[in-house]
Amino acid sequence: METENVDIGHIDTIKVAASSRTSAVAGAIAGVIREHQRADVQAIGASAVNQAVKALALAKGYLAEDGYDIICVPHFVDVEIDGKLRTAIKFSVEPR
Repeated sequence: METENVDIGHIDTIKVAASSRTSAVAGAIAGVIREHQRADVQAIGASAVNQAVKALALAKGYLAEDGYDIICVPHFVDVEIDGKLRTAIKFSVEPR
């Protein structure tokens, strides 16, 4: 898992891999939501998407303790990796 700053509005994109620890990703999601009021979570491949969804469920619980009720909207996005175009799932996360 890594985060990076992207050009659109200083929001961090949290990139999730199949090997990412769900609790660590959930903590990153919660931290970005607390700081920016929204986050983007991106995953490529079934196993990575599975880890991302589990992390989103954990983050929802973490943030509920602080009074946040989050929603996430999935989108397909094209990502270039090593010169090849790949399709990723990006979850836009924000308080309800």
